[in-house]
This record gives sequence, structure tokens and C-alpha cells, in this order.
Amino acid sequence: MPPHSDSPFERFLTLADVADILNVELDVARELVESGELAAIRIGQVGQWRVEQRALEDYVQDQYERQRREARFAESEFDDIPELTIPREDWS
Repeated sequence: MPPHSDSPFERFLTLADVADILNVELDVARELVESGELAAIRIGQVGQWRVEQRALEDYVQDQYERQRREARFAESEFDDIPELTIPREDWS
């Protein structure tokens, strides 16, 4: 993986770099890009994918936010059950 710097020429990652960073198979990284879930650009005649480091960082942060929202939603499904929201000593 290229070192992180402010140089515009060191900011691009290959799909292999992305797969390595996320600890997933190369096919998973490719699917994230081809589905549009992870922003990337095609380079050259062969159309090799490149992902900006910032785009990968944004993707990871979006995934954390998604997980937080899903956890909140799961918790909110039980908000209307008094046994879970009202302290036991206040039950009547």
C-alpha cells in the first residue's frame, strides 16, 4: 500500500490494496466498486480500477454510521415495551 501523503500521485489505491486494507477477497473489493458502493475511477485502455484513499476512508466511515443506525433501529423496536423502558420499581 502506498504511504499516505498529500501528494496527489500517491493517493490512489489498486483493488488489491483495497482488498488488503479491508481484509477481504479481491472479488469483494471489485464488487464494491462495480456496484457503486465504493467510488473509483477506471485508468487506461484496460480499465484498471483505482480508488482514492479518501474515498476508501469515507466508505469505512459510512459503514460505521450504517452500523450505528442499524443498532439504534434495532433498539427502537423495543421502545414501546414498558418492561424494557420503565424501571421495575415504577411498574404498577
